[in-house]
Amino acid sequence: DIIKNILASFGVKGISIIIQLLLVPLTIGYVNPSQYGIWLTLSSIIAWFSFFDIGFGNGLRNRFAEARVSEDYKKAKAYISTTYICLAIIFSVIWVLFFLAHSMIEWDLILNAPSEMAKELAEVSIIIVSFFCLQIILKTINTILIADQKPAKSAFFDMLGQLLCLIIIFILTKFTSGSLTNLSLVLGICPVVIMSLSSFFLFTGDYSKYRPSIFLFDITIVKDILSLGSKFFYLQIAAVIIFQVTNIIITQVLNPTSVTIYNITWRYFGVIIMLSSIIFSPFWSAFTDAFKQNDYSWMRDSLKKLTKVAVFLSLGAGVMLMLSPFAYKLWIGDSVQIPFNLSVVMFLITVSSIFTSLQFQLLNGMGKLKVQLIVVSIGILFNVPFSIILSKYIG
Repeated sequence: DIIKNILASFGVKGISIIIQLLLVPLTIGYVNPSQYGIWLTLSSIIAWFSFFDIGFGNGLRNRFAEARVSEDYKKAKAYISTTYICLAIIFSVIWVLFFLAHSMIEWDLILNAPSEMAKELAEVSIIIVSFFCLQIILKTINTILIADQKPAKSAFFDMLGQLLCLIIIFILTKFTSGSLTNLSLVLGICPVVIMSLSSFFLFTGDYSKYRPSIFLFDITIVKDILSLGSKFFYLQIAAVIIFQVTNIIITQVLNPTSVTIYNITWRYFGVIIMLSSIIFSPFWSAFTDAFKQNDYSWMRDSLKKLTKVAVFLSLGAGVMLMLSPFAYKLWIGDSVQIPFNLSVVMFLITVSSIFTSLQFQLLNGMGKLKVQLIVVSIGILFNVPFSIILSKYIG
């Protein structure tokens, strides 16, 4: 089943990669490099809200997998129902608080944008937050699919959302002038529509036995999920600080256009990271199953084979580095110039991400998070000050 899902995911994710690569020049052409950088930075700030799920998503992933292995469908359904209800309550409160406060936030100063954009940025912020909160709740169906070792289906629904975005943005370029508001609406509505439809069809079809019910909310399950999820929650906060804060530092120390340059390089090498995710992600739940059944031999053999895959992917990243000047020109033309030294650094980040991702799939699957907690704590301590100093003096 794992091999089938990996092969199916390659096909779906391959299409996703093409769509994402097409979206970048199309979006930059619709607005401009500076506005695109502003939108990326604002989206990064809004993404901080993701940690308010306090670990429900990843906690559900492991607990659902355990209940499924035990064939305790009633308990699995209760886990799902409780997660949906808790997330709906949490993110409804977040949306209301943000709606009341967003007009008082000086987005133009935070994003280093022209003052005349202040009103538009306030509107864009509430659009992004609204659809982001909906996505966090609706993405529970993706967690269920991945925990059930069906990541290809989850990737397929993500791909449909991206494809819908691509089509609508292409139409906008033909009939409207560049607008951050329009861009935010499209990139917010499309995934929500696809996730809503996929949830409906799955819970009335193959996953009807897991269909959530308000009557299955169980406060004791909240504690059970969060006993594990709280550790994932800390890791989520760390990921936000280490990765999402980068765009804010760049836009403040340098400028919004530099955010665009950084993210183009990130997306380019992100192809390899996405490929590693396709291969490694199904093993999280598979490791959970094997660990619960004390099948350590299978776990060791799988880790050895996946390490060889990680080496192969790293070599692929090296080839991408050598071809990067030609690839950027073919991809985005002359609209943005990418320094080669930035590609070198992104290559090193990519190789590091491949190997750490592999180890974390094993640790996450077993629920053994202490090592990660120590490592990311060190990362948090050094990341922000080093990022500011290095971007200021090196670029």
